[in-house]
Amino acid sequence: MENDIRIYVEEAPGQRTELVGPTDMGLSLMELLKASGYDIMATCGGMALCATCHVEVLAGPALPEPEDAELDMLETLPVVHEGSRLSCQIRLTPRTDGLVVRLAPTGA
Repeated sequence: MENDIRIYVEEAPGQRTELVGPTDMGLSLMELLKASGYDIMATCGGMALCATCHVEVLAGPALPEPEDAELDMLETLPVVHEGSRLSCQIRLTPRTDGLVVRLAPTGA
C-alpha cells in the first residue's frame, strides 16, 4: 500500500529482517515490533516510563530529537549507544521509511 513503510531489524551482523508498517494509523515502532513477534516488554505501554523498548538506531533517515522524558529514561540504562532510542517514542511516518534498528539486549 502507498501508506506503508519499511523498517529493518538487524538480527545479527549482515542479517536484517524487513518489517512493513502503515503510516496512517499513528503507530509507534514499539507497536510494530510487538505486532511482528519481537520480545519487547513495553511495561509502561509506550509512555517513555520504563525503557524496556530500548533499540539502537543503526542507519536510515534522521529522526526527530528525543524529548526530555525519553532522554531521562535512556540515562537509567546500564548500556547506552550513540543511536539509543525508545521505540515507543518513534512514530511510523513516511520520514522513518528505511530505518534500521537493533533490539537492545534484555537488561541493557
